Amino acid sequence: MASAKSWIKAARPRTLPLALSGILMGCGLAWFYGAIDWRVSLLAIITATLIQVFSNFANDFGDNQRGTDNEFRLGPTRTMQSGEITHSEMKRGMLIIGGMSLIFGIWLVYTGTWHFSKVAFFSFIGLGILSLFAAYFYTAGKKSYGYVGLGDLAVFLFFGLLPVIGVFYLNASYIESAILLPAISMGFFSTGVLNLNNMRDIQNDRESGKITLPVRMGSGNSRIYHVSMIFWGWFAVVAFTYHQQDSLWQWLFLLTLPLFILDLIKIFRIKEEKQLDPFLKKLSLSTLAFTLLFCLGLILASV
Repeated sequence: MASAKSWIKAARPRTLPLALSGILMGCGLAWFYGAIDWRVSLLAIITATLIQVFSNFANDFGDNQRGTDNEFRLGPTRTMQSGEITHSEMKRGMLIIGGMSLIFGIWLVYTGTWHFSKVAFFSFIGLGILSLFAAYFYTAGKKSYGYVGLGDLAVFLFFGLLPVIGVFYLNASYIESAILLPAISMGFFSTGVLNLNNMRDIQNDRESGKITLPVRMGSGNSRIYHVSMIFWGWFAVVAFTYHQQDSLWQWLFLLTLPLFILDLIKIFRIKEEKQLDPFLKKLSLSTLAFTLLFCLGLILASV
């Protein structure tokens, strides 16, 4: 029987800061526009955490099925790969966490939409179910889209646009067009983390038939692609702040810019792919720090 330590390892806590960044961004923007609902915000955080854990379980399950998690993989050893969690235990774990995600997701959507729009309620339920399917079929199933290079698009949508715009709407009951820019920013930063993961595993993925974008582009072009995502992520949020500025506090997020620049310089100097692994965690934490300072600036600007 799998231990609690193994389940925590399978949940991959280091991925949670990135999963929560988009939710926090949506909450901060709702505060800035005077439309925060703390019940919605708390339920969104719980739901996003559960969906991310479900996604990590499914990724472990899918890559193990396809043989991608093997002795040549450069990242941390996965729980099914090491035998800590069996096939049947992981399926049961996915069922439990997926069910909890659905329960809290329905509660979240009911709280944020039912009182004013039944259409919005059922639309968000559909998006929630789509999120769970996207999490599962990223690497699991016979036609997993992560194996044909579509993971970047999925991350951009489900870690950027959907959480930021969706959480804002559930708080405010409307969509402010300007928030598309910070949503795009979160999408690019999140996709950057996936790109680092795929750059690290480029050789093993190629040999295992997992055709990610780095496999298609090659190591050198993947680094250029990475820089472009970070650049456009920063451009989008600077453009938003410039056009929506009420206070200089809103530029507080610039304090995190050196973190991004220093990591980009180091990434370009790396010769061996396995040395990229620490930068996944660094970019996730830098994105969380960026988000927290961005939201703090919005709060200070509105008080």
